[in-house]
Amino acid sequence: MDDLPSEGQRVRIKVQSLEETVEQLGTVLPYTHDGHITLKLDNGYNANYSKDGIQAWELLDNDSSEQQLMTENSPTFSDDLPRVRLIHTGGTIASKVDYKTGAVIARFEPEELVAELPELMNLAQLETFKIGNMFSDDIRPQHWNAIAKATKQAFDDGCRGVVVSHGTDTLHLTAAAVGFAWAGMGEKPPGPIAFVGSQRSSDRGSSDAAENLLSAVYWAGHGDLPCGDSGDSTVVVMHHKSNDGECVVLPGTSCRKLHSSRRDAFQAVNAQPLATIAYNGKTCSHETTRQYTEARSKSERKIATNVHGFLPHLKILQFIAGPYLHGEHIEAIVKGGCDAIVIHGTGLGHLPIEDSMGDAPENLTLWRTLVRCINREIPVIIANQCIFGPVNMNVYSKGRDQQKIGLLGHGISAAPDTIAIKVHWILSNQLSVQENIAKSLCGEQTERLFD
Repeated sequence: MDDLPSEGQRVRIKVQSLEETVEQLGTVLPYTHDGHITLKLDNGYNANYSKDGIQAWELLDNDSSEQQLMTENSPTFSDDLPRVRLIHTGGTIASKVDYKTGAVIARFEPEELVAELPELMNLAQLETFKIGNMFSDDIRPQHWNAIAKATKQAFDDGCRGVVVSHGTDTLHLTAAAVGFAWAGMGEKPPGPIAFVGSQRSSDRGSSDAAENLLSAVYWAGHGDLPCGDSGDSTVVVMHHKSNDGECVVLPGTSCRKLHSSRRDAFQAVNAQPLATIAYNGKTCSHETTRQYTEARSKSERKIATNVHGFLPHLKILQFIAGPYLHGEHIEAIVKGGCDAIVIHGTGLGHLPIEDSMGDAPENLTLWRTLVRCINREIPVIIANQCIFGPVNMNVYSKGRDQQKIGLLGHGISAAPDTIAIKVHWILSNQLSVQENIAKSLCGEQTERLFD
């Protein structure tokens, strides 16, 4: 049969199989092989047929059944529930497969989410706001500002909490940035701001999307109010372990994605989880950690009346210390414009700047390059590429020499990814990097690491 239906059309076809003629209903997926047609059947499976085996096909109404279902399931939330606004930026957490094109598209309207997760009806009065549908690796500081402003608008409109759906690859970076925007000046947001993503798409049987989203909405509506002193001005809510049943609440300025595919990819860095959220298939409940309970009882921060964002045009350069770090590379990039340099140092925060054997002059070149940067008043900050542990440049003579020429970072215990964002935020708000880099502005520092 030469006349085949187009992709996206919903059809009924009669196909000659090896033994009999069968009738199938489904949506036509993009063609992957000439002379074949692939249907997404109503049971969720794909079926591929040769066009030579198709005896007849009939075009069906594509949209009426879906539209009717959407209308019939328009949610009516209880007025007794807290208001929670879901801010959509992208990622698979609020998406589903569009079988008309085979692509993953955003599905973030309340009725769409409730159709997928009816349990949301028992957690909050859910509202939605779309910023975009971006891959998380495309997100930059101007998007951090937009997200921070959207969270403030939600609170100004009377919401108890906010959920930000986000791709997982840079979710911890955005969470840290919005955390500083709210609490870097010593304040705190009015309510919880929960960042959430999913490691596996919603069309997979092992997807973590449903439990993560339910837990994040629960935390925004019923979790502990932030104190601002424990990195909790924003939190990340994801699977606690690889199995279902429990999500973890992590401080937004002190966590990181540490695995590319596991469902428990996110872990606290130089900090402790704030709480766990249990899900029994119907309802959620949470248990706050002892450390977080104590921190909240001691905090005296006031609620912020504004957010303090980022200047998007600032350039924060990042380098990795090791055998491939060369002074001429830093010099070349600095000539193109630079507001600060963050170097992920080895061990306790060291750089290859000595030539004890007399056979590595490039180390001395690097030393001289860094001195020139300091003389140009370009802040150079050392973070820890070990991920866990502090930067302590008092232990070895090299570290003390680094401090003498003006390299900053001694005393840092914040997550290394957080350091670059912190430097960017400090410069954006006309503060001193030297005076603030080792301070705990919003709970990103953990002093006990130095005990």
